[in-house]
Amino acid sequence: MDAKVIVVTSGKGGVGKTTTTANIGAALAKLGEKTAVIDVDVGLRNLDVVMGLESRVVFDLIDVLEGKCKLNQALIRDKRVENLYLMPASQTRDKDALDPEVFKQVIDRLLNEEGFDRILVDSPAGIESGFKTAAAPAQGALVVVNPEVSSVRDADRIIGLLEAQQVGEIRLVINRLRPAMVASGNMLSEADMLDILGVKPIGIIPEDDGIIVSTNVGEPAVLGTSRAGQAFLDTARRIRGEDVPFAKFEDEQPGGFWARLRKLLGGV
Repeated sequence: MDAKVIVVTSGKGGVGKTTTTANIGAALAKLGEKTAVIDVDVGLRNLDVVMGLESRVVFDLIDVLEGKCKLNQALIRDKRVENLYLMPASQTRDKDALDPEVFKQVIDRLLNEEGFDRILVDSPAGIESGFKTAAAPAQGALVVVNPEVSSVRDADRIIGLLEAQQVGEIRLVINRLRPAMVASGNMLSEADMLDILGVKPIGIIPEDDGIIVSTNVGEPAVLGTSRAGQAFLDTARRIRGEDVPFAKFEDEQPGGFWARLRKLLGGV
């Protein structure tokens, strides 16, 4: 993706959007990009917890937007990954405190004054004001979707809104996929999702208990060796423009899910 500012969003909550933001942000930094991840889910604030940085929060996004602190005072540098920074959301304010135009100015300063290569914006789920603020400066979008009917339906609505806002690059991250369930017909296939959404995936993340562990301990999975962590790292490499094949998993059968996916995506 050419987009430097990428909003990570979803139609419904609970699909793994914040975990995706943390892991892809950490992976991009691990690959050498100076990366900022920004939590716009004002009033809840989970990205700092998923990244294990909650004890270091002093200032937040709303403090920056209201001029109560300097921009770099609200940026928390992750000591485990060089070039990875977090700007947390406020837990005590609501989304009415967000101003899309001021937020765009903050993003411009991060790019032009602080020299960030990539910015990931963790959007609140849904289509309210928080989403509109998060998407305002976005040049690209990652729509996180689970292979479930309700998730895909809501993602379709989000994609329409992103297109209306003229977000240039929109890609899917299919999260918590179980190939065995797809093969048995008990989970939506990649072909089903592409038929409905018309957007190709840039990442496919398998269901992995290691994600629960990494989230609970506040350490992105890309810093470990889990299947999901490797899938997130591969997704970051594709975002950077690398030609990375989708991984084979142990339950693949000849002509099964992963083989059909690679054929559908032109052999990637």
